[in-house]
Amino acid sequence: MTRSYGDFHSHLVPGVDDGSRSLEDALHSVDRMVSAGVTRVITTPHFRSSLTSHGEFEGYMAFLDRRWKRVRRAVAAAYPHLDFRRGFEVRLDTPAPDLSDPRLHLGDTPFVLVEWSMFTAPPGAPELLARLGTAGHIPIVAHPERYGGIDEDLGAARAWKEAGALLQGNYGSLAGQNGPRARKVIFRMLEEGLLDYLCSDFHGRPEYTFYLPDGATELTRQGGGGHLDLLGKVNPRRLFEGKRPHRVPPLQLDDAATRMLHGFLS
Repeated sequence: MTRSYGDFHSHLVPGVDDGSRSLEDALHSVDRMVSAGVTRVITTPHFRSSLTSHGEFEGYMAFLDRRWKRVRRAVAAAYPHLDFRRGFEVRLDTPAPDLSDPRLHLGDTPFVLVEWSMFTAPPGAPELLARLGTAGHIPIVAHPERYGGIDEDLGAARAWKEAGALLQGNYGSLAGQNGPRARKVIFRMLEEGLLDYLCSDFHGRPEYTFYLPDGATELTRQGGGGHLDLLGKVNPRRLFEGKRPHRVPPLQLDDAATRMLHGFLS
C-alpha cells in the first residue's frame, strides 16, 4: 500500500513571513500539496527566538493566531480530510532561547523546528541543541544541507545528531533547487544515514515550485525509494503522533551516481 506524505515545514499562513501573501495563495498551495499525495501538514511561519525576551511575544502571537485561525477555517472547509496544524520554524538568534510556550512546538508534539540565521551555525550549536533537549524539547534542524558549516566530512551534522537533534532535509535540495553544493551534501548525508525526515519548505506562492514531486523522483532514481518512504511518509507520520523517527539506514548509491555527486565540487 502506498503511504501518504506528511510535511511539517512550509510557510502557508498568509501575510506573516516570506510565504503565502494571501488566503488565495495559501489555498492554492495546499491544493498542490494535496494533489502530490500530502495528507498531513504542519505549516511553520518564521519566528525569532529573541522575541520571547523582548516583551513582543504576546502581541506577535495574537497577530499570528488571528491569521492562523482564518487559514485553518478555510483549509478545513476545502480539505476536510487534511490534518492541518501549525508550528514554527524557530530562528535561534539568542544563546539561551526560551521555547517553553507549547505554541512554538510542531503541532501538539514535543518537537521544535529550528534554524540559524544566514545559514551559518554558531560554534556552540551542539551545546545549544543539547540544552534544548534537556529542557524537554526535541530539536529538528531544518535543511542542514544548506549550511555553510557543513563540509564534506559532515562533522557539524554529526555533532548536532550527537547532541540529540534530528535532521530534516529539503526535497528541493535533492532536485537541485539550492545549487550543486546543497545537492551534493544532502546525498552525502543520505549515504551516511544522517537524515531523519524530508519536507518541502514550500513558501506557498503560485509562482514558486513545489519540489516534493521532483525531489521524490530524484531520490527514487538514485535507488532511494525505500528511503523516500521512511523520510517522507513513515517518520513524518510518527512525528504527527508525537513519536520519534525510525532510524534511516545509509543509502547505497551505485558507482556512477557516487562519481557524479562527488564530482560537483571537484
